[in-house]
Amino acid sequence: MSFRPLLGDGRIRAREERSEAIQTASWIGSSIIFDNRRWACRDAELRWTAPHHLIVLTEDGGTSETSIRSEGKSLYDGRDRPGNLTFVPAGAERLGYYRDVDLSYSALWIDPDLGLPECERLRDMPILVNKSDSVIAALLGSLRDEIALGHKPDTAYVEHLAALVSLRVAALNRVQTPAVRHGHLSRRMLARIRDYIDANLTSDISLTELAAVAGMAVDNFARRFKTTTGLAPYAYVIEERIRRAEMLLRETDMLLSAIAFRCGFSSQSHFTATFRRLRRMTPRVYRTHFSPES
Repeated sequence: MSFRPLLGDGRIRAREERSEAIQTASWIGSSIIFDNRRWACRDAELRWTAPHHLIVLTEDGGTSETSIRSEGKSLYDGRDRPGNLTFVPAGAERLGYYRDVDLSYSALWIDPDLGLPECERLRDMPILVNKSDSVIAALLGSLRDEIALGHKPDTAYVEHLAALVSLRVAALNRVQTPAVRHGHLSRRMLARIRDYIDANLTSDISLTELAAVAGMAVDNFARRFKTTTGLAPYAYVIEERIRRAEMLLRETDMLLSAIAFRCGFSSQSHFTATFRRLRRMTPRVYRTHFSPES
């Protein structure tokens, strides 16, 4: 399998290449894409431009030599190592040379027109090569592990993750944003959001949808929602799914697979893993302890 970025155009030359796609997932019509793969070769040259912002984390292994250039300037000469983080803004052309490649990496692709203000700040940023950020590494690692377990996270969660990663990338370039105080949602607005979530709990609810229901910009809505409820929108949706599941476990004899579907989880295993994480017990144990018969 050739090492070829998922998006964009350009030229690639590689010798003795051995590449393997481990896992890939996308959301919102491929506006956000996660790609985890292993790449090995004797050496490679790359000239590439893509329509999405790209954040790449080297997870394991490395290179004996890495050289990155853009617009006729040398951006980096050194080696790739675990924990190295690279950012390439949408539309930027990068020229890369790599020697003795044997590594695994995770890549997050973000459409600059996604509508998240945090991602908008990335438009005017330069290419950043082999930086380091433990928060971004933890976020991409958790997304990788969740997908590896067969659980595709909800759209709202991934939007939130993309926004957090974008803020951290901006901080790597020392782009400072002023602190802004955000008020609460009105009771009527919060009730409207809750009604929407309740009516669409079986579907993949996105942060963009909730903001549209509120008639607000995504970042303003997300901050006001958390100020009001104490939870990020994606965390609130998950909590509502667990609450509905608790009710079904107590009051019905539905199969766990049916409850998982009824509450909007991608699978019974995803439901069980999320329930255990939030309630410190499995759905079966909960049903045993809290059903009327017990």
